Amino acid sequence: MYRFFALCFFCSFFIANAQTPSNGEIPNKFRSIEVKSNYGSYLYTGTALSEAGFLDAGYGAINVKIGWQSSNTESWAGYYKYPTYGIGLYSGFLGNAQVFGNPSALYAFMDFPVGNPNRRNRFSIEPALGVTFNLQEYNADENPINDAFGARAAVYFGLDFGFEYRFTRELDLTYGVDFTHFSNGSSYQPNLGLNLFGINLGIKYNYNAAQRLVDNDPYTKNLVQARFKSPEKTKLTKINESSISIYLAGGGKQTDEDGGTDRQFGVFSGVLDYEHRFNAIHGITGGFDFFYDNSFQEFDKSADRTSIGVHAGYDFNFWKLAIKAQLGTYLTDDLGKGAFFMRPAIRYNVNNTLFTQIGLKTLDGGAADYIEFGLGFKPFKW
Repeated sequence: MYRFFALCFFCSFFIANAQTPSNGEIPNKFRSIEVKSNYGSYLYTGTALSEAGFLDAGYGAINVKIGWQSSNTESWAGYYKYPTYGIGLYSGFLGNAQVFGNPSALYAFMDFPVGNPNRRNRFSIEPALGVTFNLQEYNADENPINDAFGARAAVYFGLDFGFEYRFTRELDLTYGVDFTHFSNGSSYQPNLGLNLFGINLGIKYNYNAAQRLVDNDPYTKNLVQARFKSPEKTKLTKINESSISIYLAGGGKQTDEDGGTDRQFGVFSGVLDYEHRFNAIHGITGGFDFFYDNSFQEFDKSADRTSIGVHAGYDFNFWKLAIKAQLGTYLTDDLGKGAFFMRPAIRYNVNNTLFTQIGLKTLDGGAADYIEFGLGFKPFKW
């Protein structure tokens, strides 16, 4: 199911920032293609794979990305210094393929410039979210040492702190440091996941797809602008909008005892939130949570498998999306899950009332409890 939600988020990027010329002129269509290599080491929370020496050699990876440059000065992009958005394909080399597999990932990314986006050496922060596949999962008989992956597919999350050095009209040298995470959110056990931290180096080609509409002669000197030159950042204006939202989500999880099987237990989250949005970017939330976890089969009564929580959080908004970070605690029995929980999530606002959301509900600290897939609505706004 998480593959379906990830694909929905991929598709949402493609329809953003469309431009329709009103004066008959051919609009610019700034694009980019990047090939990047990654090298680094593991941040692994277990012991079995380290003691066996499977992580000693580090990892390598190749990323190929296609980007669309936002350039509509009347759109949301001006608040964020005109980020680039697109899709990427990841191919990793984690060492022993019989233990880890050969992971590949399809993901969506958004590259946010930091500082002056027109500098020759530009700095940016790039989050990415997608689906990892072709993993070698845990098997009690054939792959018992792999406590990182309990399934052949997992969530892909990436965060790149990178630079682009513009050394020709079309070409950039890209370099930086990055963090990559593979996990299935405890949908299948074991699920320690793998965190990868390293450096990257690549090359990026920038072009204007409108060139073929202006002059497609391969020998022409009638060239259009190859890359976007960002205007001044759009100044933020206050919104001060408040709303009440109701969010209902479900998912599935395994217990440690069910690792290597197909058995899953249903989980449910219900959230009643107060949300306040200060401007186009920043917002805060606070509210109540109802949790039901059917994995607690030792409790005969369904009521004993429930808990009530309270949380507060921050929202980073762009286009129709919101990246949410929430921290909460339990008002009733925590069912042994610890005093606190977190909920990192991404929301897509279908319209002013309806939204979809995918997030990770954690145990005490950062360990995954389960992935939430849900729908919500905002019945009240003021």
